[in-house]
Amino acid sequence: MAKSLLTPHHIKQRIFVLRGTQVMIDRDLAMLYQVPTKRLNEQVRRNRERFPDSFRFQLTREEKNELVANCDRFESMKHSSTRPYAFTKSEAAHRNQKQPEISE
Repeated sequence: MAKSLLTPHHIKQRIFVLRGTQVMIDRDLAMLYQVPTKRLNEQVRRNRERFPDSFRFQLTREEKNELVANCDRFESMKHSSTRPYAFTKSEAAHRNQKQPEISE
């Protein structure tokens, strides 16, 4: 990912409010970290002691359907049986501060 895509505006566009909490969907957070979504979720599962329960939650079918209906960029999730995870904004930001500089 080019460094120019990591602007505050770009990140802010990927923050949603679900269940009264500001969150980032797993695929967006994975994109910021430049890793596959599957690997991001795998690492969180494998390192439960480092990630509190408040770190993420899995969307319900209804939440996923609403997200797909309201955001064209999630169209590819429409027919997927997998429900994405939502990472809380504060936890995602905390982890993002530890991200190394991205060189072009």
